[in-house]
Amino acid sequence: MIFNNQQPIYIQIIGQMYLRILSNEWLPDNRIPSVRDTAIRFEVNPNTVMRSYERLQQNNIIYNKRGMGYYLSPNALEQVKSEQKEEFYKNELPKIFEKITSLGITPDDIKIQLDEWNKGR
Repeated sequence: MIFNNQQPIYIQIIGQMYLRILSNEWLPDNRIPSVRDTAIRFEVNPNTVMRSYERLQQNNIIYNKRGMGYYLSPNALEQVKSEQKEEFYKNELPKIFEKITSLGITPDDIKIQLDEWNKGR
């Protein structure tokens, strides 16, 4: 994986794990890859991955079964969605609102575009 220098690697690893949770690749109460396997996959030091896992555990997204590995928490999907929404509202949405305002886009324009987009899905 090619990492972005603007953000700590362990945070980027968490982002990749969030993608697996949001896509239902990882399911509640199922075992996730070990620290070692994840370190090999991302070609990073296992300590970096451990830092990611510790953060996920602190946020109740994963839990550790001693001697068995890490598992996805039952409420992980809801927790990740909540965190990602909060981050979107804080960091991305203001930029979108600024662009919408500068272009003179109305709420009705947005509604029309959203309806069109939903039809194509």
